Amino acid sequence: MRVPNTFILLFWIVILAGIATWLIGAGEFERESIEVNGVPRQVLVPDSYHSVDSAPQTWEIFSAFFDGFVRQAEIIAFIFIVGGVFFVVQESRAIELGISDLTNRIARWDRLALFRLVTVEYLIIILVMLVFSTFGAIYGMSEETIPFVLVFVPLAQKMGFDRIVGVSMCFLAAALGFAGALLNPFTIGIAQGIAQIQPFSGIGYRLLCFVVINIIGIGYVLWYARRIRSTEAEVENSNSIQGKEVDGIESIEQDSGKGRSGWASWDFRVLVLTLLITATFAVLALLVGNTTFKVSEASFSMPFFWLSALFFPIWVVFLARSSFRYFILILLAWVVILLITGVMAYGWYIREIAALFFAYGVLVGLVWGISGDDFVKKFFQGISDIATGALVVGFAGGIVEVLENGHVIDTILLSIANVLNDTSSVFAINSMFIFQTFLNVFIPSGSGQAALTMPIMAPLSDLIGISRQAAVLAYQFGDGFTNMITPTSGVLIGAIGLAKIPYPKWFRFILPLQLILLITGMILLSITQFISLEGF
Repeated sequence: MRVPNTFILLFWIVILAGIATWLIGAGEFERESIEVNGVPRQVLVPDSYHSVDSAPQTWEIFSAFFDGFVRQAEIIAFIFIVGGVFFVVQESRAIELGISDLTNRIARWDRLALFRLVTVEYLIIILVMLVFSTFGAIYGMSEETIPFVLVFVPLAQKMGFDRIVGVSMCFLAAALGFAGALLNPFTIGIAQGIAQIQPFSGIGYRLLCFVVINIIGIGYVLWYARRIRSTEAEVENSNSIQGKEVDGIESIEQDSGKGRSGWASWDFRVLVLTLLITATFAVLALLVGNTTFKVSEASFSMPFFWLSALFFPIWVVFLARSSFRYFILILLAWVVILLITGVMAYGWYIREIAALFFAYGVLVGLVWGISGDDFVKKFFQGISDIATGALVVGFAGGIVEVLENGHVIDTILLSIANVLNDTSSVFAINSMFIFQTFLNVFIPSGSGQAALTMPIMAPLSDLIGISRQAAVLAYQFGDGFTNMITPTSGVLIGAIGLAKIPYPKWFRFILPLQLILLITGMILLSITQFISLEGF
């Protein structure tokens, strides 16, 4: 059965929402504004539900999409900026160089006596998967894994494994990180923004979830790889890659302007930008002094900007001597550090985080040495690639607009709350998880699903006594796990199609892991209802 286009599904949902305003009694909860961790939040006042005049929606279903874009303008702008920036980074091939270099270095480790005691091939699988999972967790790496299929499928075959192992090393690993997201701006950032909780808060428990999910996922791939290797009668290539370079990837030009003078030389550009960034950190250190980090009820201070002014140039000297692309990776690592600092110490929200990513994109363009016109073209190409996700956010916002303008969304919340109030909080949070999992089959866009569900799930969690952070985690798992198996995921179909793996064969491979992850997700969500956690 062919699943309709996401936008057609959303349009039908808008029509159903309009019909609901004719059939469901109108009513509202009173709302009050409270401050949580410095962020103002609108919450429902329990037991304040009352009937109001009905407002059936008719032609408003067509204006709802406009209203949805207005409602989610901040989120949509955030998606466009971050999407454009990461496309520029991807085009610079810095991430590709980093992964290729890491893989080649690992491939040479079995020349060392120490590593002859272990199977290097399995070590390669572990480390490569951890790299892709980290990128999936930090910036939502997904579509970018497809080209790497051409790298890791030949590598897996060279090591004596099959195509499924090769796809798992990049696509599945990134999907594991995506599901256990730490700082993914396209899922966690958007969901927490809509839920009106501090962006990227609760990272401590999500880090635990990330570790658990990766242990299970990588362990499953290793089990499968060992099983495949032991049952193969003959392997076309040697089971050892000793003395062989990892191939299958186009050579990346290490030198962009090496030997030229002035700004045309990449090492000159790196030197100038390093001095400017270091000077900026020093000025901030003089102006700000110590930085106070807040973790739950505790806090601690440290000279963050002085340390940054000291360690940033040291990183550059030791790690960026052979290519400007390593400097881009160093900048990315520092962006992550600044993001965490801004959120924990200075109360940054979506606006500030978007500004940080945009500044990073400009620095990437400068160190890469491309012209302003080329930068703008690549930036807008990135916006074009991410436009579908941003449009889905706007369309999904229109659904909520219809329900709110028809005064029925609170009636729906009350009905669901009455059902869940008679159950345990464990059952309630896992019901949210199952609903998000089911919805992800039809709306595989993470940002779109957040825009559709979090305006309902966040106030619902208030009514039934579950933290909004736990509701975001239920969304995160529900959106992430099924991306590895649902045939409506374009990334999955693209990855296995490039690897020439039939979907039924992939389904048989991934189904046991999918079931294990679903059970694991339920356990991790249930834990949040029994212990006190920072941000929950």
